[in-house]
Amino acid sequence: MTATSYTAPAPVTRRVRAYFAPVNRASQTPALFDAAGQLSFNLDAPPAPWISLGWIQNFQRKAASKTTPVQTGIPASPLEQVRETLNAEVSLEFLTWTKLTMALATGSQHMNLLAEAAGATEGADGGTAINAVTIESGSTSTFVALSQADAGTFQAGAMIAIDSDYTGQTGFVGSPVSGAYLRQALTDVNYIRRVTFNVGLVTQVTTAGLTLAAPLIGGAPVAGMKAQQIVGFVDREGGNFYQEWSAVFVQEGSQGERIFYYYPRLQNAISATETPSLLDAKQNAGLARILLMGQFLAMPVTDPLDGERVICYRSFLPAANALI
Repeated sequence: MTATSYTAPAPVTRRVRAYFAPVNRASQTPALFDAAGQLSFNLDAPPAPWISLGWIQNFQRKAASKTTPVQTGIPASPLEQVRETLNAEVSLEFLTWTKLTMALATGSQHMNLLAEAAGATEGADGGTAINAVTIESGSTSTFVALSQADAGTFQAGAMIAIDSDYTGQTGFVGSPVSGAYLRQALTDVNYIRRVTFNVGLVTQVTTAGLTLAAPLIGGAPVAGMKAQQIVGFVDREGGNFYQEWSAVFVQEGSQGERIFYYYPRLQNAISATETPSLLDAKQNAGLARILLMGQFLAMPVTDPLDGERVICYRSFLPAANALI
C-alpha cells in the first residue's frame, strides 16, 4: 500500500489578478462574489459581471480598523473589546492603460473624447461633437446594427461610445455603469456618451453595421441608444464624483490553491497618479513604463447572513489533497 502524503505549505504565488464589476449606485447594490460557487472559475473568462483587468503589481492591503477595550472595575481592567472604527485601504499599480484602468486610477469622472464636428467650439474635455447615429434592432453585445449610410461613416479601428441621449435628468447617469452624478440639468445632448463606460473597438464595418473586438460592458444596446465615435479619453483632477466598484483580487499558488480578496465597495482615495518604472537597470536609456496607480478606500456593506458590517471577504481554495 502506498502512503499518501498530505501537506499544507504556505502558497507560493507570482502575481495578482484583478477583477472589477460596477456597483449599482442608484440602489447602492454591489456586485456579488459567491465564494462557494465561484472559487474555481476560469481566471481568463470570469463570470458576469466581473471584468478582468489582467495582472497588477504592488498590491497592498492596509487594515486601518481600530478596536478599543471596555474597562470595568476598580482598578479598571479590560472586560471585552469593541470595534471602534471600520476602515481599510487597497493600493496597486495597473499594468495596462484602458478606459477602465484609467477610470479606476482617477478620483472623479472619466470621460470619452467624442470626435469633433467641423468648426467645433473647443473645450478641454472635448468640443462640439459630431452627431450620434441611431442603433437599429438586431444589435448584440458584439455587433452594432446600423443603416448602410450610418455604417459607412465608421472605419475599422474606430472607437465608439454607445448610450442614450441626455435629456435634462439629474442624479446618476450612464448605463450600465454610473459615469457621473449631476446635481443640475445640462444642455449637452451627448453628455451621457461622454461619460459612459459602454465603449468598444470596431474591427469590421459592413453595410449592416459594426463588429466589435469585445462585448460591450452593457450587453446588447437597447432601444433609444445611439453610437458616436470617440478619439480617446480624458479625466480631470477635482470634482465631487467618486468612482465606486466591486473588486476581486486573486492570488494563485503553484499547487493550484487560490486566495481571493473580495471588496464589495471600493471608492477612489487619490486623484490621478502615475508611477514611472525604469526599463533599463543601469538607468542609462531613460526608458520608463508609465503605470497607473490606484488607491481605494473600502466602504462597508451589511452582510445579510447575520447583519454584520464588513468591508472585505478573504476566501481560500486549498490545493488538491492539502491538509485543511
